[in-house]
Amino acid sequence: MIQDKGSSTEAPEFGELDGIVGFHLRLAHGAVYRHFTETFAELDLTQKQVSVLWLVGDVPGLAQIEVGTRLRMDRATTMTIVNRLQSRGYLRRERSDSDGRKQALHLTEAGEAALVQAKTCIAEHEKWLKSRFTPEESEKLVEMLARIHE
Repeated sequence: MIQDKGSSTEAPEFGELDGIVGFHLRLAHGAVYRHFTETFAELDLTQKQVSVLWLVGDVPGLAQIEVGTRLRMDRATTMTIVNRLQSRGYLRRERSDSDGRKQALHLTEAGEAALVQAKTCIAEHEKWLKSRFTPEESEKLVEMLARIHE
């Protein structure tokens, strides 16, 4: 039975959903996504676009298909993101030296500048997120979440 708000035995805010891990993951994802979107509003970049820029910045010449594989995105999504970043002048495609059938990706000067700005925003976003946990809890959280997505 749900008690009045003033009662010391009030029911959980979400009823039986309160014990569902996936439900809390969804709520947490929503909160993180909203903050990310607010933090990146001026850059007009999505989380996936930032991830592609960062990965290509770390591994210049990485094949487009490998970017999708590493970031666990399907080919259509990867192509759409790469096309968008290329149209904004952030990425350029070149034929791979090792396999002429593959598209090697490289950041342009504008892409490098956007990545510098994105990393500043990521640092702000991470500071906000990690402020909810101790350093040990943050490390453990990453470890536990990795178990889900690996």
